[in-house]
Order: sequence, then structure tokens, then C-alpha cells
Amino acid sequence: MILAPNAKTIRVMFTPFRDGLQSSFGGKVRLQDILPAMQASAEAGIRHFEFGGGARYQAPYFYLGEDPFEDMKTMRETVGPDVDLQILTRSVSGVTLTTQSGEGLELQAQLMKEHGTSWDRNFDFMNDVRNLVNTGYPIVKAGMHHQACIALMGLPFASDKVHTAEFYLDIGRRLLESDVQIDSLCLKDASGTTDPKTIYDTAVALKKIMPPEMPLWMHTHDTASTAVACYMAAIAGGADGVDLSVRPMASGTVQPDARSLAHALKGTGYTLDIDVHKMPEIENLLGELMQEYAFNPTTTTPDPRVLGFPMPGGAIGPNVHMMVKAGILDRYSEVLEEFPVVVEAGGAWTSVTPGSQQYWLQAFNNVLHGRWKKIDPGFGKSVLGYFGRTPLPPDPEVMQAASEQLSLPPFEGDPLEAAPKNIGAARDALEERGLEVTDKNTFLVLAAMVPGKKMELNEGIRLLTGKPRIDIPFKKKEKIYDLHSITADFLINQIDYAFKAWREKPWAKDLSFDAFREYARLGFLTYAHCTLENGTPYLDAPDQLEFVNDTWAAQDIRRYVIMSAAAFHDPSRAEVYRAKAMYFGCNVVERLEIVLRAVPAVRR
Repeated sequence: MILAPNAKTIRVMFTPFRDGLQSSFGGKVRLQDILPAMQASAEAGIRHFEFGGGARYQAPYFYLGEDPFEDMKTMRETVGPDVDLQILTRSVSGVTLTTQSGEGLELQAQLMKEHGTSWDRNFDFMNDVRNLVNTGYPIVKAGMHHQACIALMGLPFASDKVHTAEFYLDIGRRLLESDVQIDSLCLKDASGTTDPKTIYDTAVALKKIMPPEMPLWMHTHDTASTAVACYMAAIAGGADGVDLSVRPMASGTVQPDARSLAHALKGTGYTLDIDVHKMPEIENLLGELMQEYAFNPTTTTPDPRVLGFPMPGGAIGPNVHMMVKAGILDRYSEVLEEFPVVVEAGGAWTSVTPGSQQYWLQAFNNVLHGRWKKIDPGFGKSVLGYFGRTPLPPDPEVMQAASEQLSLPPFEGDPLEAAPKNIGAARDALEERGLEVTDKNTFLVLAAMVPGKKMELNEGIRLLTGKPRIDIPFKKKEKIYDLHSITADFLINQIDYAFKAWREKPWAKDLSFDAFREYARLGFLTYAHCTLENGTPYLDAPDQLEFVNDTWAAQDIRRYVIMSAAAFHDPSRAEVYRAKAMYFGCNVVERLEIVLRAVPAVRR
């Protein structure tokens, strides 16, 4: 039992409209399906929301056809000017999955501030203080509240050197001694695997060295069903704020429901600064707005196994789905068993984006190809120092394998200096396509650039040219498929009937074969034109497919052939048809290459 020496109100950041969306659906929820609930939450007196950054920056334009900056602007207009709206940024990666240049991070901070952000929570998965300081400067310069994070994780192997209260205290001390302005500190446990005692000890030690007016925040996930206990430990240790959510996007892989913590704090002298009696209204509204969405049991059900493979809640479901699609889910337990090996050999960075994906992909590769036989590029660059200093020295054997396979030397410099300078390339891409070159458009393209990815597939370019990918996790609906109503015999009979009509019908007696053929050509071009204007790769909209698997990528070869044939039959538009053919062709190649990389040679 905890008891407050004096009555204390704990501040709450409300997370259903950012982390709730990410941990439940990878962020793939349309703004129209949450905005009324956010408005109701503000009207209920909630004054601090998480509303952008992390996967919730990428998801709107990667999967929903929405501009993330316009979404943020609309949310700010909805809640009014006096509410705190917070984003999540990933240190040297910002809101992307690769390292960004200093110039790119300054542009990011400027745009985030312009579109409604008042707080920026910034974490570094390496816990590299240099990274946190250098990426904190743009946040402060833009005029946002700078919340610096200490990233927590329960280790899946035994060590008294890292991820202890003493380790976290040292990070906090060096942050506070730096010359960057820090407005608050946050203990961020993305996987929900840190034990309450370590959290309590860390909070107590940090509060002793923090300025008395500086808030200490605690963030965790309820994946292992320990979030309320961890929050109570943090509060007992002096934490001033916590992150909470509300059903249907609460507990499981998300934060606990505000009502759970409020109940646990009854009679302790601690209270929350929100009225939990308003939660049923918000819950019911969200349930109504999101009734078409398919909640995955993987994200809504606690899973204490995460204590042995610390993964953020929002990453578990997609990884399982990847293995299902590749037909290798039977090896899932082997990947989990490999996780501690990968964490220790890599250097024990915190399992939070992008580090969590790097751990998973390397464990996956070790199981499928043999230990260290195939180094994941992200894992390898992290081991070699391109994302910052690892908490523990990486295994020399792994460093050598990474260096040889990636053709990269170890790196000890500043990751921001080694990052690609992509602003110019993004602007060039906009100019080449006749698109308006603005700061916002530039960053939309820049944030979607990754090494080896063709610009035609860049999500920023696709959004700005009106061809975004749409992938919304709706419940499956009963559909009538052409496959069930139009058979091959039916199509063949229609062709035969067309020739029969040309030969036998009186209206066709003066119609030459050339004229008949021209009619067929024009009919084909009408279909081709429709594909040109509206056709997108099948797997860009998997919810429209009855059976989703990777063979649909090969189906787009037919569209490639149609566009190529149209270029031959319509010379006046040959160039645009060939470009569309290449669009389908490149997509096919890229998707099938991904499949081949995921499936071991013995199974091919």
C-alpha cells in the first residue's frame, strides 16, 4: 500500500488518440473515427492529450490517404488553444525509422509546432545522452515543451550493469548536467517489462537531483498486466504524471484504463487530475465510432511472455502477421527463444522503435538462416554505432559479421553527421513531378525515404499525387466476388458471341473486320484507361481481397501486360501507359523480393 505524506494530484496525459491507436492498430485509424471522441474528452475536462508522432505520424499517409499535419491541425482546432497536445519523437530518427540529419530534425520540429504541438516527448532507444541532447536543441528552438526520456526495459538476460536504477540515474544526471533546456523527464517503458521496484528506486533517485519544479513522468504498457503496479511504484517514488487511456483502447498492449489506476489510488492521498466518471461516455462514443474496426486479440489480451522477449505492444501483432503470411508461424516460439541472445549480443539497447524491430528481425533471421548468417541492416548499423553508443559493448563476432555483410566499418562519430542529407533530394523529387515545393511537402517525402526505395513508391509522393495506399483494419464484410459469378466459360462465350454477332447480324453486314477489330481495340483501351486512372496494386488494399497472401503481387503482372499493350495500341499516350506499366512492374519486383528474403532457400 502506498500513502501520500500530503495530498497530491497526479497529472494525466490521455493516450487513446495516439498510443492507443498505435498499439491497437498500428495507428491505422481514420481521423473521422476518433475526432468526436477527442472533442468529448476535451469537453469532459481533459487538458493533456497525446496526438501525434511515432507511428501515428506515418500511418495517416502510409495507409489512410490523410495528411498527418492536417490531421494534427484539425485536432488542435477541435480541442482549442489551451489544451496541451503532445507528440512522440525518436531522437536521431525523429518521426521516421532511419537516422535524420540535423536540418531534417529542425524542419520536423518547426512543422510540428506550426501544426499544434505544445509538448515533444523525445526518446533514444540507445539511451545515448549525446543523441538526446543534440536532438533536444531543435525541440527547444521551435518553442515546444521538451520532455527528455530515459528508456526502460526489463532485460531478458542477467546483468547488473545496464537497465538498473543506477544505470537510469546516471542517464538522468548527465541529461540534467547538459546545456540543453529540459522541461520534464519521462521514464518510458515501451514494452511494459520493467519491474515496479526498479521503477520506484529510479524515481526516488531522480527526484533527489531534479529541480523541484521539474515534473517526472512515467509511461508504460499493460502487456504483462503490471502497468498499474508500476504506476503506483512510480507515484510512490515521486512521479508527477502518468499516461492513461480508456476502453476499448486500454490495457492489453496499451496503457491501463484511467478508471483502473483511479481505483487503485483510492484512500492513498493521491488523485488524478481527470474525472474518471466521464470515462463511460468517452468509451461508448469510441465504441460507436470504431465499430467497423477489427480489434486483434493479440493486442487486447495480456501476454506475460513479453517479459522474456521485451517487445512494444504495437509491434507484436504485425510480426505475428508477417510470419503467418510467410507460412512459418510454426517457428514463432523459436524466434522468441532467440530474442535474449540477440539482445545481449547486440548491446542491450532498449526494445522500442526502431530498436525493437531490429531485435525482432535479427532473431527472425537467426532462426531462418542460422545464427548471424544474415545480418538485418538496421540491427547491423546499430551494432556498428550508426544509431549511437550501445549500453553494453556488442559481441565482437556479431560486429565483424555486420561489418562484412553490410560493407560498413564500425562508427564512433555523431549519428546526425552520418545521416543522409535528404532535404535536397526530397525537393528535387517534388519539382520533377510538378508538385508544390513547400516545407510540409518536403518533409512528407523526406520522412518516407529509406535506402534502396524507389521514389515512385515513396508514400509522400503517392499522397501528393492522389495515389495513396489504403489499408484500414476493418472487420471482414460479406462480399460478392467476380470469381463466384463470372466464370472463364462465361467470358469465352461472350467473345464467341461477339464474333457470331459480327458475322450474322444484319447491322454488321457492312462492318469490315478492320472496323470490328477497331471496336475491340477501343473497348480494350477503355478498360486500360480505367486501370491507368484508378488501378493500384492488389496488396495496397488487402481488405478488398478474400484470401490475402503474397501471390497477389504476381497478379499485378497482368496489369503490367495490359498497360504495355495499351502503350502499343495507343501511341498518343504510350508514355503514360509505359510509366504505369513500370509502376506495377516495380511494385511486383519489390514485393516478391521481400517474400523471397523472408522465406529460407530450402522452402523455395
